[in-house]
Amino acid sequence: MLIRLANGDILLHLHVQPGASRDQFLGLHGDAIKVAIKAPPVDGKANAHLHQFLAQSFDVAKRQVLLEKGELSRQKKWRIVAPCTVPDALQPYLEF
Repeated sequence: MLIRLANGDILLHLHVQPGASRDQFLGLHGDAIKVAIKAPPVDGKANAHLHQFLAQSFDVAKRQVLLEKGELSRQKKWRIVAPCTVPDALQPYLEF
């Protein structure tokens, strides 16, 4: 499962690459979507930055972006509650 719709929410399985030169979705990494973010993996900065990046990417408030699994790991599971949009880079990976 890469990106799955569940009761109007989107479930994302991500492989995170912190410390990148820019924020972007990079495609597949095993059974996850690889995402690069600028923030370093220090003191929760990467998670906070990824939280903001996902909220902007799906055009939702930060309270609608929930980290469900993987707080201290590069492998993370996020839930986007009632997204307004899905980024173009992620459209090919949607599962219904």
